[in-house]
Amino acid sequence: MKIKYIVYAVLIIGIGSLIVYRIKKNKSTDTESGGPAQGGSAQRPASVRGVVVKASEFANNLAVTGSIDANEEVQIRSEVQGIVRRISFNEGSNISKGQVLLRIDDSELRAQLAQALTKQNLAAETERRAKLLLEKEAISQEEYDVALADLRSLKAQTQLIRAQLAKTLVTAPFSGRIGLRSVSEGEYLTPTTIVANLVSTNPVKVTFSVPEKYSTMVRNNTRFLFTVAGSDNKYTATVYAIEPRVEASTRTLQLRAKAPNPDGALIPGSFATIQLPLKTVNKAILVPTEAIVPVQNGKTVFISDHGQAKSVAVETSVRTDKDVLVTSGLKEGDTVLTTGIMTLKEGSPVKVKTGGK
Repeated sequence: MKIKYIVYAVLIIGIGSLIVYRIKKNKSTDTESGGPAQGGSAQRPASVRGVVVKASEFANNLAVTGSIDANEEVQIRSEVQGIVRRISFNEGSNISKGQVLLRIDDSELRAQLAQALTKQNLAAETERRAKLLLEKEAISQEEYDVALADLRSLKAQTQLIRAQLAKTLVTAPFSGRIGLRSVSEGEYLTPTTIVANLVSTNPVKVTFSVPEKYSTMVRNNTRFLFTVAGSDNKYTATVYAIEPRVEASTRTLQLRAKAPNPDGALIPGSFATIQLPLKTVNKAILVPTEAIVPVQNGKTVFISDHGQAKSVAVETSVRTDKDVLVTSGLKEGDTVLTTGIMTLKEGSPVKVKTGGK
């Protein structure tokens, strides 16, 4: 029994000693940090970094993506049906406007034209004789009008056959590069058959969209730089058309630009990364991105006001890789805090270090 009491006594003494040690340790820590152990002295200032706001000119660039489109593109088809007698182009070659691409068999149409011309010549002779008889009052005006109507009808029929004959020659509507053909000589061709694709690629079109909030900042004739996948080269394009309405489903505004492509390096269908310059802002106030604190009703930043942290509500506009454009809430000369802002409270003492790291 005595041993049991001795063990209990040792445990109680050990626990008591640990409690006394912790109390002394806590008092020592409070004393070093300037806390309550110093009799209610002021809180030690937090060491933070900050930047002094300076107004400057801001050339706003918007990074968007788009696609490369052909300047002109068409699917070559025949307007009439028939047997393909000759193909006059090489796949993947450059084609000139008006160049004959293929010929459809026209033997039947030529026979119809010869028949129509014979009838037309006969009708013309009949009309000539009827006119002479009318002048001699040998026939009535009505009889002459019938002969004249027959002649005009046959002339119209001849013109129709000539038009159909012209369609048996399929020509290029513009200059460009023709793709792979899908027909062969001797094949029966219909108007629904695609012969090949003809594409004009100098210049090319660059189609892209910007968010709705930037719709008032874009202008025609704006020049910009862009790159394409697989190449480090930078290309220049100029905006020439802007869609007159915002797309309701995506809340974006579509634009189109043209870029020279003399060497054919820009291929239609390629993906483009665009740096679009927007309206330049004079006396712009920029703050680092990390200084912005999202809150329930908007955004705030902390500034240093006579050595104390002060929360200021701000309104922002565009964002770059490092900075945010502030449109209201800050003025030139304010010191914006950039570190420790998540632990700061309104009125907390701060010691701000500005400039380099």
